[in-house]
Amino acid sequence: MTDNVMTIRQMCDAFDVTPRTLRFYESKELLSPIREGQKRLFTKRDRARLKLILQGKRFGFTLEEIRQLLDLYSKEDQQLTQITQTYDIAVQRLRDLEEQRDTLNEAIADLRAQLKWGDNMLSSLRADAAE
Repeated sequence: MTDNVMTIRQMCDAFDVTPRTLRFYESKELLSPIREGQKRLFTKRDRARLKLILQGKRFGFTLEEIRQLLDLYSKEDQQLTQITQTYDIAVQRLRDLEEQRDTLNEAIADLRAQLKWGDNMLSSLRADAAE
């Protein structure tokens, strides 16, 4: 293969994804590899899009949000529109993640308190049983 295109196997190896993942993103029209019979050849554009898809998934964006951001590439003012939209979505996602973190931190603190209480109760019951 040249530097311009990669096979599905090369894409899987390069991005640590499965062929099924690539076919899924293709079916959702997020990737559009060149088709030569049964063979799929992924271009630099596909590789860039996959990188953005995987990063978006890691940040918790939905596939629809990722699609909307990728679709902005075709607008006249591509960078301004895309960066503005991406920024706005990322700010909201950060708020959501921070809220989830705070909720988890509260749950962890509550569970630790319950475990401390349980430990004290067990120690007391064991001491009573030993007497």
